[in-house]
Amino acid sequence: MPVNSRMVPTARLQTHVLERPALGTARRRVLLVHGNVSSGACFREVLEALPDDLHAVAPDLRGYGGSEAAPVDATRGLRDWSDDLTALLDALGWADADLLGWSLGGGVVMNVAVDHPERVRSLTLVAPISPFGFGGTHGPEGTPNAPDFAGSGGGTVNAAFVAAVAAGDRSDAPGSPRDVLRKYYVNPQTLTPSPGQEEEWLSAMLATRTGDDHYPGDLTPSGHWPNVAPGTRGVANAFSPKYLNLSAFADLQPPPPVLWVRGDADAIVGDASLFDLAQLGALGVVPGWPGADTCPPQPMLAQTRALLERGRANGGTFREVVLPGVGHSPFLEAPDAFVTALTEHLREEPHP
Repeated sequence: MPVNSRMVPTARLQTHVLERPALGTARRRVLLVHGNVSSGACFREVLEALPDDLHAVAPDLRGYGGSEAAPVDATRGLRDWSDDLTALLDALGWADADLLGWSLGGGVVMNVAVDHPERVRSLTLVAPISPFGFGGTHGPEGTPNAPDFAGSGGGTVNAAFVAAVAAGDRSDAPGSPRDVLRKYYVNPQTLTPSPGQEEEWLSAMLATRTGDDHYPGDLTPSGHWPNVAPGTRGVANAFSPKYLNLSAFADLQPPPPVLWVRGDADAIVGDASLFDLAQLGALGVVPGWPGADTCPPQPMLAQTRALLERGRANGGTFREVVLPGVGHSPFLEAPDAFVTALTEHLREEPHP
């Protein structure tokens, strides 16, 4: 079946989706949710490769791709996006679905499960953001490094990169969106995308809305290193640990079954992320780092694993698939292995 593009009016906003209908009666319905500085277009090849009996939809989150550029209230954590997805399920007429989330999208789909567990048959978390946000925490339970959550939020994002996204920069200059795509979205040692693929993925990145209400959001000055704390608006503040805490997922009775897929060469989400200012401080890239006693790098993988283990103790199940040599985008870098793992997961019967 062909992949179609359409706008879906929902009770919350106009949502652009890529849709691959099932051939005949759909056995399962799958929602694929992209990450930060990207769009549903990154899932096109996955949509085309999924089994014919799956009805699959890849929406653009608010502020990304072709969807409405509604502002993000960061004080709600990821709920602006997760509420949008619930409204999309309503508009599609789907009582429930299997949800897949990549990076930021992994946190968004977990938030849907927390707020509306009856709508979620299963979760697939692809290189997901930590359940305790991005930056500024330590330990498996996401303990903040500073009382104001310094080291996270809109002020931690590279301003030159944001300006390049806003300008639609398609150059290959150091630090440009294309350069970041090549070096960090994928592992450059194992994947060189075709020119057509790279242009489509770059276009998805450049369709990100920027500013205080979008990416990266506003900031608050801090007396704690690195001297910025979260503001109240926009993307990077929404996934700050000040507002994002998905620990309630493990308390669901039981949590939905989870497939966790990641690459072992992910430079963005990991226990030594090159996008975590504490890790960059430890490497001497960001000056003034106060040391590991007060500001250690965030153990993102350990935090996700601890939450899923706690969910298992409450009757949930999870399977972790680690793909060797793969970076932050397993479905782009190892598409055959990724689709195989996803298909096996969706073939399993969910819990009652």
